[in-house]
Amino acid sequence: MTPSTPPRADPAERSRAIVDAARRVAETEGWSAVTVRRLAAEIGFSQPILYRNFPGGRDEIVEQVMIAGFVAMTDELVDPVEADPLEHLVRAYLAFARAHPALYEAMFEARTRIVFAAEQTPAQLRAAFEPFLRAASMGEVDERTAVVRAELLWSMLHGVARLSASERLDPALEQARLGAIIALFVS
Repeated sequence: MTPSTPPRADPAERSRAIVDAARRVAETEGWSAVTVRRLAAEIGFSQPILYRNFPGGRDEIVEQVMIAGFVAMTDELVDPVEADPLEHLVRAYLAFARAHPALYEAMFEARTRIVFAAEQTPAQLRAAFEPFLRAASMGEVDERTAVVRAELLWSMLHGVARLSASERLDPALEQARLGAIIALFVS
């Protein structure tokens, strides 16, 4: 018997349920387990309902997981105390990547039509870049230099996150590594 959606299900709630299910399956079984068929079974909707909400199928669902990930990451990166925005950003970014490995993978490695660093970049992704820009533009630097420093900071943290996840970096050196990254961007 094919599952179907309740007749009065709100399309926005259906979309959220689909995206949440994709993230849940990916976190427990990896992205290869995330298929339209699997998601339909997971949430009790028919495959046509999933395609009605996401005509682009799995790729579009993963894009929505990715966007939701950037929103969640941005929430973590914004330091409510502003004691040391650079240190907070470095620690929060790496903690986010470690705590949400499948989500992080979707955000940075999934095949997507979303364009980064361009006029058509979604607002959620632009918002995720802002904490990097603020942290990297401490001191008197022009806008172009601030953007380059922010991109380098993000790139460095991404590299550390991926290498740490694949156990390529010595965990005993983590604090020294974080201190060195911060020192590079303080001056």
